[in-house]
Amino acid sequence: MGLTSETTVYVMAALAAVSVALLVWWWPRFARQGLLQVLGRLVALGTTQVVIIAAFACWLNSSYQFFGSWGELFGHVETAPVGVTAGGYGGTGTVNGVAVKGALVQPASDEQLSRVSGLPSGPAAVNGRVESVKVIGRRTGVIDPAFVYLPPQYFQKAYQRQRFPVIVALSGYPGSIFNLAQYLRVSQTAGALQKSGQMQPTIMVMIRPTIAPPRDTECVDVPGGPQTETFLARDLPDALKSAYRVGHDASAWGVMGYSSGGSCALQLTMRDPHVFTTAAALSPDYKVKDDPTTGNLFGNGPGRIKRINGHDLMWRLKHLPVPDVSVLVAESKHGERGYPQTQAFIKAVRAPMRVVSILPEHGSHNFPTWVQEMPPALKWMNQQLTFPQDVVPRHHKKTGPVVADPQKPGHAPLRADGPEPTSTARTRR
Repeated sequence: MGLTSETTVYVMAALAAVSVALLVWWWPRFARQGLLQVLGRLVALGTTQVVIIAAFACWLNSSYQFFGSWGELFGHVETAPVGVTAGGYGGTGTVNGVAVKGALVQPASDEQLSRVSGLPSGPAAVNGRVESVKVIGRRTGVIDPAFVYLPPQYFQKAYQRQRFPVIVALSGYPGSIFNLAQYLRVSQTAGALQKSGQMQPTIMVMIRPTIAPPRDTECVDVPGGPQTETFLARDLPDALKSAYRVGHDASAWGVMGYSSGGSCALQLTMRDPHVFTTAAALSPDYKVKDDPTTGNLFGNGPGRIKRINGHDLMWRLKHLPVPDVSVLVAESKHGERGYPQTQAFIKAVRAPMRVVSILPEHGSHNFPTWVQEMPPALKWMNQQLTFPQDVVPRHHKKTGPVVADPQKPGHAPLRADGPEPTSTARTRR
C-alpha cells in the first residue's frame, strides 16, 4: 500500500476504530486495582491515541501530498544513478508519448497528477499540457519530482523554433508539487491568463525545494549535506535546458513560491541573479534560521557567521552590492505576522534592484490568500521576462546543425494586457 493511497487511509481508519472498540471492551478489566492494571490502562490509552493520530496523519498526507512515499517519510530518498550524474546529458526519454531529450529529465508516475483538477485536456496545441517528470541533478545527484506546464504555442508549428520564458514555482515546507498544482492552481491560473492574452506563452515548472525529506533544507547548500541551492540554481536550469525549448538567458527566467518557497525565490534571485532575474514571494521570510526541521544548515567553524549572513536578505541589502533584479513581495496587513518585516524589506531595497508589493488589507498564511495573489503576481512576473528569448538552431538534412540565428538586440519585456497590479502593488525604484 502506498503512503498516499486511499487504501492506506481506509486501513488506518479501520485500525483506529478497532482500537477504540477494544479499549471500550477491555476497560472494565483494566479498571481493577494493581500495578499490572495501571500499566495496562496506560498502554491501551497510548496505543489508541497513536493509532488515531496516525490515521489522521495518513488522511492529511493523502489530501496534501506532503510525502509521496514511505521512503520519503523515513528519509530514504531516491538518488541519481552514477552514470547519469557523471555522464551529463546523454539519453532520450518520453513523457506522455512526447520525446524528452536528455537523461536529466525523465518520465515520472502520473499518480499525483491524475488527482489534480482543472488540468488542460484535449489537443496540446490548443490547450497546452502538464507533464509529470523527475529532474535529475547532474552535480548534486538529487532526483526531484516536478510538473511542467507547456503552453499551446509550444506545440504549434509557428513556434517550433521558439524558446520560451520559464517561471519556476516552489512549494513551501513540507509541501509538494501536488499542492502547487491542486491548491495554488499554478498551471490552471497561468493557462487562463495566457489564453485571455494577459500573459505571454510561458513554461511553468512546479517543483519542491525539499530535496532531502523530511528535512527542511530551505535554499541552502548545507556544509557536508544536501546542496539545495546548487540543485535549484544550477542543476534544475541545466536539466530543463537539455529537455525543453526554454530561454538560455537569465532574462527569461523567474522564480516564485509561497511561504518558505517564497523565501527561497527571493534567496535564489538575490544570490543567483545570473540565473533568475525575477522573483515573486508570497508570505516569505527574509532570513534563513536553524530550527528543529532544518537542523544545522550552516555548519560550524569560522565560516558559519558568513554563511548565515549570506542568507540574511536584510544584511545583504545593507552590506553587499544589490543585484539588478526585480522582485515582488506579498503580505497581508492584517492576518499575517510578517507585514512589518515586508515593509522593512521594501524600504531597504535600492537601485538597481526593483521591488513591487501586493499588500491586501486582510489575509492569512494559507492557500485562499495566495490564490488571490497569484494572477497579479504572474502578470507582473511575465512583464519582466523577455520574449522571444532566442531561437533553436536549424538542422540541415545533410550537414547537421548550423549556427543559430543571432538574437535580435533590444527585446522588449513581456507586456500583459489588462490592468497592472498597481492597485494592489506598490513600486519602489
